[in-house]
Amino acid sequence: MISISSNLNIMIKAAEKASKSLIRDFGEVEKLQVTKKGPKDFVTKTDKHVEKILIEELSKSKKNYSFLSEEVGKITNKDKENIWIIDPIDGTTNFLHGIPHFAICIALQADRKIVSGLIYDPIKDEMYYAERNKGAFLNNQRLRVSKKNILDECLFSSNHEGVKFSDLNMRYSGSAALDLAYVASGRFDGYFHNKINLWDVAAGALMVEEAGGIVNDLNKFDDNNIDIRASSGAINDKMLEKLNNF
Repeated sequence: MISISSNLNIMIKAAEKASKSLIRDFGEVEKLQVTKKGPKDFVTKTDKHVEKILIEELSKSKKNYSFLSEEVGKITNKDKENIWIIDPIDGTTNFLHGIPHFAICIALQADRKIVSGLIYDPIKDEMYYAERNKGAFLNNQRLRVSKKNILDECLFSSNHEGVKFSDLNMRYSGSAALDLAYVASGRFDGYFHNKINLWDVAAGALMVEEAGGIVNDLNKFDDNNIDIRASSGAINDKMLEKLNNF
């Protein structure tokens, strides 16, 4: 059995609890696709409701930790060094359109360093998690980045701007967090995106590193304006060369 910290245990329990209402609401969203108004207002409520559950659950045993979250922004509590970073639904547009590819993301930042990260895909029941210097895992299986070293054999992901810019083999999945989890698990070989938010990539960046990959230094950027480059070590230099002007 993998030994995990009490903080990561709290994160897993919070994500599992929040996922119950997320899965239920996703069923409703699928029905709302065919209505005239569509599901937009309903999804906004879901986002806020999931965030509320996560904040409540994480606060139960760590009352003083601060928060940075997509919907409510910053919540500064007594402990300003330990910060929960939350994205209640990463892949909201997918969720909105009834596409089952989205995730709950939680990271813990201590003294400006991400020390724990969790990405939970509730539809596939895939729980990715990592702790600094302890490795990255998917449902208790150790993760390793891809060993492929020929770019033409590799698969990369980004947003639409990255896909348009690059002549690499590209995918645009609509969930930055799951893209990074897929790099950590060797499904994708690399991921890049400009001007992205910390809550989208905090957990995934740690995951890639802990699975043996390379991620650029995110501390150089503002929390809501990050340029991220993540890949296996085998193709990092080649990928960066291709992205010189991106």
